[in-house]
Amino acid sequence: MLEAFVAEKPDDAFSRYGLALDYMNTGDAANAEAQFRELLERNPTYVPGYQMLGQLLAKQSRVDDARAVLLEGISAAAKSGKGHAQSEMEGLLAEL
Repeated sequence: MLEAFVAEKPDDAFSRYGLALDYMNTGDAANAEAQFRELLERNPTYVPGYQMLGQLLAKQSRVDDARAVLLEGISAAAKSGKGHAQSEMEGLLAEL
């Protein structure tokens, strides 16, 4: 169902984020990553996308990729006043 929503409205951040999470939760890391990256390409201010992509990459031991995404996310969170998300991403970054 989420795939249909994304196909119908490819720029809808909430639907694409949901699809990416669904892939992530079912263990399909490649498709999850692709959807998170597409989400951030289309919606660079959608802070939760950075956080979850960073977590996904960290779980895959892709530390450099995770760092890059988290740094972008921290910047996006700071610009949009999302202090809680910024703090969480800073914490994850410190653990890498």
